[in-house]
Amino acid sequence: MTKPRKLNIAVLSRDPTLYSTRRLVQAIEERGHHARIIDHLKCDIVIEDSGPSVIYHGVEVTDLDAIIPRIGASVTFYGTAVVRQFEMMGVFSAVSSISITRTRDKLRSLQILSRHNLKMPKTAFTNYSRKKNSTLFKHIGQAPVVIKLLEGTQGLGVVLAETDNAAQSVIEAFEGLKARVIIQEFIKEASGTDLRAIVIDGEVVGAMKRQAQKGEFRSNLHRGGKAEVVKLKRAEKAAAIKAARTMGLAVAGIDMLPSKRGPLILEVNSSPGLEGIETATHVDIAGKIVAYIERNVARKRKTKITA
Repeated sequence: MTKPRKLNIAVLSRDPTLYSTRRLVQAIEERGHHARIIDHLKCDIVIEDSGPSVIYHGVEVTDLDAIIPRIGASVTFYGTAVVRQFEMMGVFSAVSSISITRTRDKLRSLQILSRHNLKMPKTAFTNYSRKKNSTLFKHIGQAPVVIKLLEGTQGLGVVLAETDNAAQSVIEAFEGLKARVIIQEFIKEASGTDLRAIVIDGEVVGAMKRQAQKGEFRSNLHRGGKAEVVKLKRAEKAAAIKAARTMGLAVAGIDMLPSKRGPLILEVNSSPGLEGIETATHVDIAGKIVAYIERNVARKRKTKITA
C-alpha cells in the first residue's frame, strides 16, 4: 500500500484549546502530516485579477493542501467567506462553504430535507403577527410545542411551551427582540432522548444516544445531557446518510429523534463537536476525517495530472 504524501492541513479555528481543534491537530500529525491552526477571523481576503489570496498575520498563505473548517455560528458569514476563498485557491475543504451556509440556516435546512422526503418533526414558520398566532399553532397541532431560534446552537434558544398561551407569550417575547423562530411539534415518545450520528464520506462512523437530565427536555451535552454509545437501526443509519448527502456534507453530525413513525431529523451539523462522540464511542473520529482528506487530495492531484 502506497504511503500517503505528507500534506499541509490547516484547522480553521478561533480557539486552539478546544477539544475538537486539539484532536484534529493530533490526528493530522499522527498520520504524518503537517498541522496548522488558522484563526479565520484574522484572515484578510484579497480579490484581484491575478487571482484570489488569503493573508494571515501579514503573510500570504500559499502552501495548504486542505482545510478543516470549524466555523462558529456567530461568525458564519465571514468564516464561510474565508473557506470559499481557500476553495477558489484550489485548497481542498473537508466541508464546503455552501454546505456550511445551508446548515446554519435551520429553516433552509429543513426546507431542503423536506424536499427530499426526509422525516422530521412538523415545523411551521411565519412572518409573525398577533392575528396569525392561532392559525400558526393549528398547523402544528395542540401544545406542547417546541419553539426554536433560527440562529440558536447547543440547545440555546430552544423552549418547550406546555400550553398555547405559553407558546404565544414566548413567541411575542422573541418577536420583541426581533428574533426569528420556528415552531415544531413536540415528540413525547422520545422522552428526552435523541441520537447523534457522525457521517464521513457517506458512512456512519459513530453514533451515540443522548439523554436529557431530569426535568429537562433538551438532550444537548452542553445542557447537562448524558451520552452513551448506541447501535443504530437500519432506518436510522439510512436517514443519517441521506440527510448528510442531501445537504452536500461529507463530514456531518446528524441529530435525530426516535419516534413512532421512525427517525425524525432534528438538525444537520457541519461542525459537529468531537469530544462527546469520541468519549462515548471510543472511535477515532478525528483520524477518520483526516483519512477522508487524504483520499480526496490524492484524487484531486491525480485528476490534475491526467487532465
